[in-house]
Amino acid sequence: MSFTLDEVTFLRDNLQRILALGPDLELTPNTLMRDRKVLEKEFGGHARGVTELLTAQRNAHGKMPNHWLTDSDAAQQATPQLVAEYRAQLIADIGATTVHDVTCSVGSEGASIRKKELAWIGSDLDRVRLAMAQANLSDAHVLLCQADALRPVSRADVIVADPARRANGRRITDPAKLLPPLPDLVEAHRGRELAVKCAPGIDYSEWGGLVSVASVDGGVKETCLYTDGFGTSIREAVVLRTDGTHERVRSDEPDDISVAEPGTWMIEPDGAIIRAGLVRHWAHRHKLWMVDPHIAFLTGEELPPGSSGFRLVEAVPFKRLKAALNKYQAGALEILVRGVDVNPDQLRKKLKLKGRHQMAVLIARTGTSPTAYICEAREHHRVG
Repeated sequence: MSFTLDEVTFLRDNLQRILALGPDLELTPNTLMRDRKVLEKEFGGHARGVTELLTAQRNAHGKMPNHWLTDSDAAQQATPQLVAEYRAQLIADIGATTVHDVTCSVGSEGASIRKKELAWIGSDLDRVRLAMAQANLSDAHVLLCQADALRPVSRADVIVADPARRANGRRITDPAKLLPPLPDLVEAHRGRELAVKCAPGIDYSEWGGLVSVASVDGGVKETCLYTDGFGTSIREAVVLRTDGTHERVRSDEPDDISVAEPGTWMIEPDGAIIRAGLVRHWAHRHKLWMVDPHIAFLTGEELPPGSSGFRLVEAVPFKRLKAALNKYQAGALEILVRGVDVNPDQLRKKLKLKGRHQMAVLIARTGTSPTAYICEAREHHRVG
């Protein structure tokens, strides 16, 4: 639920009072009535708007500063700060000096661009979102205007766009069905470099520039399509972590690895690496190999820095899984599945494990039949 312009003005002018009260409110379905009474006593008829703001700010954690004005829809689509900062660095690296975000919403991308001391222009059709962006970026020396993303109003070096990624409650995977559509954005801004943010599962097979798939702490956040000035026919996976470490894998790196029996560790690469189709490239970098050429599970003698994995105990045919787990007195069980039609939750209920050991099982089709790799509980290899 969004705001009116009057509500944005009220929220901006009373932000410190709102922020001071926010930590005392749970804002859960069970506390809704109690919280609303507190807010009505403090803010009268603006209680609805304050509730929406506080809820949206919590949903936007890690995507923008905690004190920013935002609504729930803007918070949901906003890019995590780590990803936006990485994009800002890419833009700076190609020598750009001015960036125009043609779907700027509440301004989250602008904050990252300004950190790189690049000029930033933000535009949007929604006057309410622009008003929030103005409040959020009031000290950042930015330009804001109301404009259609398909009608150029600037001469900026780089155009950033974040088309709507959902329709009828479902993610859009066809670039031509984004809102606005990718082909229309390319045509409208022909001659400029573009960075178009998309859902992680977008079909990028026809894109001729740079395809960058980014994750944060293991969760894949977006696929961004960049025009040729950023790279031609290149795919990359960007693995970002809130501890400050990161890893980037690109399709122009070596990808020759072997397929062999499993080693000490079973490893599933980060989701960004899998979605970017760079499993072999990452495996080559870290001296890993595959147990099957069609399955993303990797194996090796050491865990790569920053990754997690499972120390292998035994590999058994899937039909012998329950007996093997009982032998090891398995109780709590993490289940990962690749290439096999198995529902982890249903399998866990079917196994009815009563042991005391926390373990894991990786189920994959190797050759023509499924294999279960029984492992110890997940371990993490911290960087540094």
